[in-house]
Amino acid sequence: MTGPTPPIVLTGAQRDNPPRFKAAAVQAAPVYLDAAATVAKAVALIREAAGNGAELIVFPEAFVPGYPYWNWTMNPVQGSPWYERLYRSSVDVPGPHVETLRAAARAVGAVVVIGVNERGPHSMGVLYNTMLTIDADGELIGVHRKLVPTWAEKLTWTGGDGSSLRVHPTGIGPLGVLACGENTNTLARFTLLAQGELVHAASYIALPVAPADYDMADAIAVRTAAHSFEGKVFSVVACSTISPEIVDAIAGDDDEVRKQLGRERSAYSGVFGPDGRPVGEPLIDDEGIVYADIDLAKCIQPKQMHDIVGHYNRFDVFALNVDNRPRSPITFTHDPAAAPPPAPAAIPVPEEET
Repeated sequence: MTGPTPPIVLTGAQRDNPPRFKAAAVQAAPVYLDAAATVAKAVALIREAAGNGAELIVFPEAFVPGYPYWNWTMNPVQGSPWYERLYRSSVDVPGPHVETLRAAARAVGAVVVIGVNERGPHSMGVLYNTMLTIDADGELIGVHRKLVPTWAEKLTWTGGDGSSLRVHPTGIGPLGVLACGENTNTLARFTLLAQGELVHAASYIALPVAPADYDMADAIAVRTAAHSFEGKVFSVVACSTISPEIVDAIAGDDDEVRKQLGRERSAYSGVFGPDGRPVGEPLIDDEGIVYADIDLAKCIQPKQMHDIVGHYNRFDVFALNVDNRPRSPITFTHDPAAAPPPAPAAIPVPEEET
């Protein structure tokens, strides 16, 4: 990372009196490939969670308007029309669907993290797997594009860049966000921890299409527990579910695909504490909301044993450089909005020899 270390995002008042709050992890299915209806469902869930006292509400990855399961069940040619359908149903950032979500967060005074399919502004066809972080006042403070689409996801999403690997100062404490497989990326996780992260939002999709020996619920729990224990932070993990509507859309009359999409232990949502243990009971497969009380003071004492961004590291031995420059498909050497560059000097024409 060029320049000085980013400022620690925990205020003095928060150090004196670490925030205590209730978090909500939403486990739900989208209204498949319908952005407006899915946003309306998200707004209702935001109101429900806030009505039960939640000040942080975390939604699944790619919640609006859903996950491209056809990448796993169809060949690329078969899936291509589905890709166009997803693109047409996706979200512009900024845009009206984002404004609706911002208004919902502002109305209830809660921090909201939600996954969307984002249409790239520079190309009619580019899609990003994007996590939006909305502060309690409705401000959009984070737009994180998943760095590496996982496996078959490369048929749909373009990768993001390092500019969005940021921890955000909020009223509930320093908040960082990663999507699904990014929570397996040790360096991405360390980048957030080293910026002072104390609350981690991890968003996933239900993945019944994984290899037969892969237990998605266990995989989510292992990754979440590892990040919480290593960083001494609280992690809120939210996962989508697969509705009968999704099964009907993707499988049709294919009984084998129906069986595959109906696989159990494909979704896991919950909260983990800085000791790496669950806070309360997680939710597996079914729709619902998991609530947990978080006290950031509990992050202090475990760091006396090993603080991997403090005394339990050797920064003279290890160094992590993060390229956090925003990446653009084109760079102009001159700003078109500025004054035009001077015209080139005329080239003299030699006189014709006699």
